[in-house]
Amino acid sequence: MTLLQALVALPVLLPMLAAALSVIVSRRASLQRAVGVVTLAIVSVVAGILLVAADRYGPVVAELGGWTPPTGIALVADRMSALLLLISTLVTLAVLVYAIDQRISDYGRDTASTTFHPIFLLLSTGVSLAYLTGDLFTMFVAFEIMLASSYVLITRRTSVSRVRSGMTYVIVSLMSSLLFLTAIGLVYAATGTVNLAELSGRIEQLPDGLRSVLALLLVVVFGIKAAIVPLHFWLPDSYPNAPAPVTALFAGLLTKVGIYALLRTQTLIFPQDHPSMLLLVIAAITMVVGALGAVAQDDLNRLLSFLLVSHIGFMVFGLAIYTPEGIAGTALYVVHHITVQATLFLVSGLITRRTGTTSISQMGGLARTSPWLAVLFAIPAITLAGLPPTSGFVAKLALLQAGAGAGLSTEIVAGFVVLASLLTLYAIARVWVRVFWGTPKEPIADNDPNDELVVGTARSARGMYVGAASLIGVSTVIAVFAGPLSSVTARAGEDLDTREGYVVAVLDPGVGTGAPVTTADAPGAPDGEGPAAPDGGEGPAVPDGGEGTAVPDGGEGTAMAEQAHGTAEVTP
Repeated sequence: MTLLQALVALPVLLPMLAAALSVIVSRRASLQRAVGVVTLAIVSVVAGILLVAADRYGPVVAELGGWTPPTGIALVADRMSALLLLISTLVTLAVLVYAIDQRISDYGRDTASTTFHPIFLLLSTGVSLAYLTGDLFTMFVAFEIMLASSYVLITRRTSVSRVRSGMTYVIVSLMSSLLFLTAIGLVYAATGTVNLAELSGRIEQLPDGLRSVLALLLVVVFGIKAAIVPLHFWLPDSYPNAPAPVTALFAGLLTKVGIYALLRTQTLIFPQDHPSMLLLVIAAITMVVGALGAVAQDDLNRLLSFLLVSHIGFMVFGLAIYTPEGIAGTALYVVHHITVQATLFLVSGLITRRTGTTSISQMGGLARTSPWLAVLFAIPAITLAGLPPTSGFVAKLALLQAGAGAGLSTEIVAGFVVLASLLTLYAIARVWVRVFWGTPKEPIADNDPNDELVVGTARSARGMYVGAASLIGVSTVIAVFAGPLSSVTARAGEDLDTREGYVVAVLDPGVGTGAPVTTADAPGAPDGEGPAAPDGGEGPAVPDGGEGTAVPDGGEGTAMAEQAHGTAEVTP
């Protein structure tokens, strides 16, 4: 195992160990905080290294326990997973800084937490594992880690009504998990494997009807996680009731993990050479229903939650196009939206602390009393609306360009992108007028001083502003370096569309090492010297006489060489 391969496991291993260490040092508040911040900073650096390595040399694969896939579990860092891991870890770090200063402001510098920091780091473990896993069952484990952690975070020290809302979240998530486990069982029964790379060939051997059922079942599973309409009903009732750092983390990461899982499985296991009408309809409905729901809200957090649902539709739209350009647009939009949505919920927390309420109609004049807070809201708000020259504009432009060249159906749904963007702009403008303009109003007293939400203070700790401002900085960097970032997402889109690089890296032990790819190792190498992908569609050829993975144009399926991978061909 090379050094780069060892690094792939660190984003999962480090937060898990740090969570245990955080419990051990829970009596020392400063040390506990330092453990979390340092761990996430290290994971951010590791994610950056993995992104550079994956972009230069191809996917980096770590074989856990020394067992080669598909027998063993593989962690895979390709361009897509490494990019989302990097941006998600940066957001998690910023949210932790915000949460630390909020707790210091509310309870004092010497008050430690026995639950928040360990559970927060466990949630980071689950997110990292979901991005990096190379098989369906480990992805299920990652979702369960996130579910258990998120339930603790969403219900800690809150009122009965908030616990009730948290139960809605948990019940829906458990139902989704049950469906996911059922889907995994069906996939394994039909193909004999849960390894994603191996499934990319074996699923093609199944009858069309069975393949469609499995694809639809996974769409439902990950659609619940991602909150696509009509599976979104749990989100607006659950997210607004949690403390601001928790809501920001959930809104920024958890739904995007669902989108990533949908993107990974639909492109790798169930690829199409034409747009998906089902996903196009889902995308259009999600965009419009979410935006209209936001326009109707008076509660600031519920408004932001409905906007979150609406913009999930943008990401589904890019996937539904089923072209490298559409997939690249989705990747770019996910990167942009993770930062912006988390920022808006953090700023909403700052607003609530000053005003004592989330009711838009009971606020006013914040631009006078807190001009910096107005700035912190305005920048991510116009970014979410997609006004130039923000990262939101760049991401939406990429989606519209992909949709414009893929046929009449995608062009029609591209019109819904414009409509949802205008509705988003209207909803955000209404918040600005009612909350920041007008006559300043007195803060409303905290009606429950004993819960986790301290509001009505008319003040906030400086570190909370720093946490929100740092995410605005990340969003600004995305806009400034939109060209190079678009190039990375374009290559990631090509990777997911062709699939060959991922499959070869996972199933051929000599490829996914993170080392420079030589002529003999590169896809397309002649005479069977390395993984080959000739025009005839023979697929990647495994060195040393193995037959490799064949994906013929005629759809005959995938032939797995026993001497190369230790698995026999599955005949449905």
